[in-house]
Amino acid sequence: MYRKLFSEILTKNAGFSRSYYTNRTNKVTLYSKISPLGDPSTSVVPELEDWVQKGKKVRVAELQRIIRDLRKRKRFSQALEVSDWMSKKGVCIFSPVEHAVQLDLIGRVRGFVSAESYFSNLKEQDKTEKTYGALLNCYVRQCQTDKSLSHLEKMKEMGFLSSALTYNDIMCLYVNLGQHEKVPNVLAEMKENKVSPDNFSYRICINSYGVRSDIEGMEKVLREMESQPHIVMDWNTYAVVANLYIKAGLTHKAADALKNSEERLEKKDATGYNHLISLYASFGKTDEVLRLWDQAKTACKRYINRDYIVILKSLVKLGELEEAEKKLKEWESSENCYDFRIPITLIDGYIEKGLLDKAETLLEGLMGEGKATSPNSWGALAAKYLEKGETKKAFKHMKVALSPKVKKGWKPNSEIIPRILSWLGDKASVEEVEAFVEPLKAVIPANRHMYHALLKAYIREGRDISGLLEGMKTEKIGEDKETKNILAMRQSSV
Repeated sequence: MYRKLFSEILTKNAGFSRSYYTNRTNKVTLYSKISPLGDPSTSVVPELEDWVQKGKKVRVAELQRIIRDLRKRKRFSQALEVSDWMSKKGVCIFSPVEHAVQLDLIGRVRGFVSAESYFSNLKEQDKTEKTYGALLNCYVRQCQTDKSLSHLEKMKEMGFLSSALTYNDIMCLYVNLGQHEKVPNVLAEMKENKVSPDNFSYRICINSYGVRSDIEGMEKVLREMESQPHIVMDWNTYAVVANLYIKAGLTHKAADALKNSEERLEKKDATGYNHLISLYASFGKTDEVLRLWDQAKTACKRYINRDYIVILKSLVKLGELEEAEKKLKEWESSENCYDFRIPITLIDGYIEKGLLDKAETLLEGLMGEGKATSPNSWGALAAKYLEKGETKKAFKHMKVALSPKVKKGWKPNSEIIPRILSWLGDKASVEEVEAFVEPLKAVIPANRHMYHALLKAYIREGRDISGLLEGMKTEKIGEDKETKNILAMRQSSV
């Protein structure tokens, strides 16, 4: 349950999931109605109610499958809605397993306080190792150290420390707190209590040594893991080891670990291929990246959008922009749905390398086709043009970043905006300055730089500035030396 939270330790792309919905028979099922509702803020309850109102059967197994799928896709709010609906409608009597799932979802969506309340209202027979473990998981996820350790003691008293999962949670707690030195002690305690560590237990411990640059300690735990008869070595562990060797500059050992990881990769494990592609990119091995990319297509039969994001990021990191362009064209000709993160990956690579014309052409092409783009990329492009002294182009692209056509939830670079505003105050018309300042105020609070640009433009055109000065007072923006110098321009122009 908690393994997902630990995923960043494995590699930066560890959150990737290959789940996607296909309905080859075109048969309408409850799953086929809910699965495509990708926006986590979209409620699934209307679909559930509509299904029942139409007199269709509601199967517990299908609802459980929907919850599993939504959790896998990190659509926790929707999964909780389904679970809540099952409980309220009395679709089935919740066992401790269903209660544990509900607890986990409540903790993720509403926080540990709500999870505590749910747990305390459970019947005694439902307070099992699974529900206790789910509450511990909630505490750990939110780094509630005291509550986690206190709850662990209660679990000890109840005799609920029979599985590796509980110890893994505590190790993850220390990882999240940056207290990696405490992890090996938890592994030792697990073994003392006759609880066999699983692959994840060893992987956390291996990583705890690696992040402290204790390669000898890491290798000792790896050898112990390899010697355990109940452990089947997996690609994930060797990928973690390879990553740590790469960071330590131990290239030969990293190459061996990557080879061991690949040998244990299941044929159709696209997530595993993505991990290894990313690691080989970190290792600077372009040939291996392309080899694994081709191999993944043979094994998995198709690439989905997240696979393209991984390969493009890897090729951009390697500086292989021509190869990245080929992959972008391949994606464009695929039947995959549009995802702005894919072209943006290459665009950001162009900007980083100073290929501003290429970035501009690709961005403008997407906009021309009515496709979504990222304000971050427009803002980064503006910043690069500003560095080159091309303020007019910087202004043009920052305008696009602030426009309603571009995805929101972004704030512009605080160092760039004052420079553009200063240039506008000196060069632009009042209408141009106002057209820039208005959307800017929607993403950052009104400030002196905005008023200075407006004041300069108004004064140049001989317009009345009393409204602007009143606006500064209302916004509680006091005059400084520059304000006084700008106002002096008005007197000299009379």
